[in-house]
Amino acid sequence: MTDIRDDFLSMARVAAGLLREPAVAMAWDRPSSLPEFAVGGLAGHLAYQVLAVPGILGTPVPREPVVSLLEHYARVEWAGAALDADINVRIRRSGEREAAAGPEALAARVDAAVGELTARLPAEPDRAVRIPFWGPWSLTLDDLLVTRMMELAVHCDDLAVGVGVPTPRFPDGALARVLGLLSALAVRRHGQSAVLRALSRAERAPASIAAF
Repeated sequence: MTDIRDDFLSMARVAAGLLREPAVAMAWDRPSSLPEFAVGGLAGHLAYQVLAVPGILGTPVPREPVVSLLEHYARVEWAGAALDADINVRIRRSGEREAAAGPEALAARVDAAVGELTARLPAEPDRAVRIPFWGPWSLTLDDLLVTRMMELAVHCDDLAVGVGVPTPRFPDGALARVLGLLSALAVRRHGQSAVLRALSRAERAPASIAAF
């Protein structure tokens, strides 16, 4: 099993633990830290990053071309889309569907998926995979898992902030992959100098180097 897969599983376990925080269940129907997302819907979106993977592994190898991580993010509809754009409405509704049975059921499904993936991922080839709503392209499995790690890290923070608990500590290896991806996306968006200065020179730092 590649280190990427170990890192994905470690991040998935962090998310599974957060979903079992009592504060999440208590705030389930309240607004989250993200506009138009209730806590339950955001928890469902977080859970989807794990729950989608077993199904993806069960599909035939796609015929769509395989693209790089940076090309993938150049193509996704949600990057920079308005809050009420169709893609963002679909994402919110998907999270709500995942969460429909309540916090305990959602957490149990994630725990089961983590168990399945712990047994299954070591034997999986690094083949092409895709999530259909992306568009007509694929990623390698390992690159897909890096995208899921980024989603898990970002939305664990969103969920924790929204329910008033500390953001979980992420495993060092997984966090390094997430920060590497976000840094590469920030460089593409803002340029090398802006990111370098933001990380090293407070007196010359730009107002933002957000990746999206």
